[in-house]
Amino acid sequence: MKFVYFGAVKANDVLEAPALLRAAGLRVTSPRVAVLVALHEHPHSTADTVARYARDALGSVSTQAVYDVLAACTQAGLVRRIEPAGSPARFETRTADNHHHLVCRSCGAVADVDCALGEPPCLTPSPEHGFVLDEAEVVFWGYCPSCQTIRATPKETRS
Repeated sequence: MKFVYFGAVKANDVLEAPALLRAAGLRVTSPRVAVLVALHEHPHSTADTVARYARDALGSVSTQAVYDVLAACTQAGLVRRIEPAGSPARFETRTADNHHHLVCRSCGAVADVDCALGEPPCLTPSPEHGFVLDEAEVVFWGYCPSCQTIRATPKETRS
């Protein structure tokens, strides 16, 4: 299985999932490959959604195995975990750039948005706490185009 990986390589490089796993020092297993492919094809998926896609690809895989794969791939830097407030954790394979997320308050849709300032971290808090910063996580909240249309439609005409 091949897919575009937005991690340690340039965005247009196409690599095989097994090569990514090996490069990260992880054993190549069918569940790990299935999870990486599912996340590439369906970014911002929850663990349950990833498990469904992995089962479609493999026939069967336990939910615990998917959680274990997500944890290992997140720790290895192949997967990024985002946690929008009030939503289950979501996962993506776009890990090596400084980007943020748009989240719809109504349907929960998530979209990537590039950092306007470029270099991480793109927000700089006061230095009084002595932290050395390497990342800023920004989540923009609003309504996606579909939900805007629904909200603009009078309730009595909605079906």
